[in-house]
Amino acid sequence: MTVINEKFVINTQGFTDIIDITKNIQNSVYRHSLQNASVLVYAAGSTVSVTNIEFEPGLLVDLPEALDKIAPMGLRYHHDETWHDGNGYAHIRAAIVGNSTMIPLIDGALQLGTWQQIVVIDFDNKPRNRTIYVQIVY
Repeated sequence: MTVINEKFVINTQGFTDIIDITKNIQNSVYRHSLQNASVLVYAAGSTVSVTNIEFEPGLLVDLPEALDKIAPMGLRYHHDETWHDGNGYAHIRAAIVGNSTMIPLIDGALQLGTWQQIVVIDFDNKPRNRTIYVQIVY
């Protein structure tokens, strides 16, 4: 088994900023000319997530609205009482969505659905620089 590690940094705006990183992942993977592998995409941080979604205007509104019902900003969170940073909601949202996704590479192509993109969602309450790790195992 061979492991290739790649990483890149993206700038986010926070507040459920959703960024399509599909091209970044494709560039990281396809430069190695592999045929079959497992590709892990991971975001470092406890207020950021990586997931798959159809990156289209309706869902870019629907997803934040749904998450606001589950973990709304403006509620009292014990985390905020401890750290006084006002981002307790961001930790809850990131824990629910998760900070990684796995995509199979089969016959040289990432196996994404026709309308499926890989996205980073930054839930924090301020702009951030986020490091995204891509680990390719073959």
